Amino acid sequence: MDPKLKSFLYRIIMSDVECRPRWFVRIFAPLYQKRAWSSKIYKSVRMDTPPFRKFELGEKSIVESFACINNASGDVILKDHVRIGLHATIIGPVTIGNHSHVGQGTVITGLNHQYKDPNKFIFDQPVTLNPVIIDDDVWIGANVTILPGVHIGERVVIAAGAVVTKDVPSGVIVGGVPANIISEIKFENAK
Repeated sequence: MDPKLKSFLYRIIMSDVECRPRWFVRIFAPLYQKRAWSSKIYKSVRMDTPPFRKFELGEKSIVESFACINNASGDVILKDHVRIGLHATIIGPVTIGNHSHVGQGTVITGLNHQYKDPNKFIFDQPVTLNPVIIDDDVWIGANVTILPGVHIGERVVIAAGAVVTKDVPSGVIVGGVPANIISEIKFENAK
């Protein structure tokens, strides 16, 4: 696509001041978002989901009150039986696997700002995108921060308040700032 046309369309869809889709775009969001019929998004959720990126919400998944979902920088895919807690913020690109729970006040972001040129304002600096991938059956405690580029394995517990800066293998409990492995998860009925 022609860069000038692309820039023009972006300005029509996105508000420069609010950094979110314009009101007339948000009205039509349910038409271009992929939501399972059994999923729920509360009315107080801030859905910054322009039509040029994917937003998917799987079967029996829920986004609770006052959360913020933003896919303007990358796709946000929430698979089946996912719960996004109160006041959580998800900024794409982010994929969250089946049966995962995101606690209240958690921030998960695949976007990071650069600040390399002291002669430019922060808003004039570039951003980098590095997808966050969270596998199935992950429990993320309240007020956790997960930074760009992190991959979290299956059956992981992340303790409240942790800051996850690097990949987490499957079957462990992590916590702290920065997050480190606290212990392995011992399943009583494991074969």
